[in-house]
Amino acid sequence: MLSATELLKKIKPLHKNGEYRLLIIDDTVEPKRGKFIEGTCKYIWSNKEHRSINALNIVSLNYADSHSTFQLDFSIKMNDSKRKSPSDFTAKLHHRSNAYQRKSEIIKGKNILALEMLERALDNGIDADYLLVDSWYTKPNFIKEANTLGMPVIARLPNNKLIWNFKGKYKTLNAIYDSFKNIRHKYSGKHGKISYKYFDSVLEHAVLGKVKLVFLHTGKDLLVFISTDISISGKEILETYKKRWNIEQGYKDLRLLFGLGKEENRIYEALIGKITLSMFTYNIVSYINRIKHEPQTLGELFRDLECELETLAISMQLFIQILTKISEIQNVVKDNKDLLQIIAVISAFTQKELGFMCES
Repeated sequence: MLSATELLKKIKPLHKNGEYRLLIIDDTVEPKRGKFIEGTCKYIWSNKEHRSINALNIVSLNYADSHSTFQLDFSIKMNDSKRKSPSDFTAKLHHRSNAYQRKSEIIKGKNILALEMLERALDNGIDADYLLVDSWYTKPNFIKEANTLGMPVIARLPNNKLIWNFKGKYKTLNAIYDSFKNIRHKYSGKHGKISYKYFDSVLEHAVLGKVKLVFLHTGKDLLVFISTDISISGKEILETYKKRWNIEQGYKDLRLLFGLGKEENRIYEALIGKITLSMFTYNIVSYINRIKHEPQTLGELFRDLECELETLAISMQLFIQILTKISEIQNVVKDNKDLLQIIAVISAFTQKELGFMCES
């Protein structure tokens, strides 16, 4: 969180007026085969595999604007099918330590973890215009708490009449949609190959007060979006919510380029450390990408940096070869007894820091 906050301060002057700064909350499921990995559960639903799997459930908070995405915070969430109880974890920790606090939060609900991360971000001075969440987190009390923290929410609503009821004659989402027969095709849009019709309306909710709803119909499915900021248009709500995809792309990049999900350790604190390093590295690359003023995908930038490291390794190897040739001159070695030791140190350092040595 602290390193991400400092990086965001450095790119703040690059932010353009009129571009929304967004906080995005979501969670990802990372499969784990081991039966003794601390923090994992036997049964976590995977949207990718469409079944429950043995996995690690990571709830995370991201920052996104028009050009950059940064990983701000994360927590691991366990359910009742946990492999090991937190009390049985390997490390015995002092109750005032950060590691102990990390272990204590693992049994909290996802909504509570999300709100705690949001509060930490705001307390650390993170500036944002809206909080984006998907339908799983979209419950009246969650949205109310986020508003209380000073963060307007844009989200997709679950079409669940037990959770979402509004004041007035028509209370459920389907009933409200049916009541607007005259304007339900007021606006049209297209997302990829999908065409849709939509309209927006300000309604009153018992817990949230006045909110703006956008009803979008693809011809097959009805999707409903909510904004606690009623001043923005339905089109802006839809365009802003589309940026929630940034967090999904972030998870993909973390897995592909930065080792998320490839942690090889059973100990909970080691998992936390490895995930933290993956996200920290992601943020550094994202920052480099932004200050270059040439926004590109992190995959492209990662490959560019890899080429630069390879060039550096080749240069270091050539330098070592030159020193080695010099050391073969007897008079030089006689006058510089430490030269061979210096060459060995440089060689070892290059091997360690660059990860490989080039023979040509």
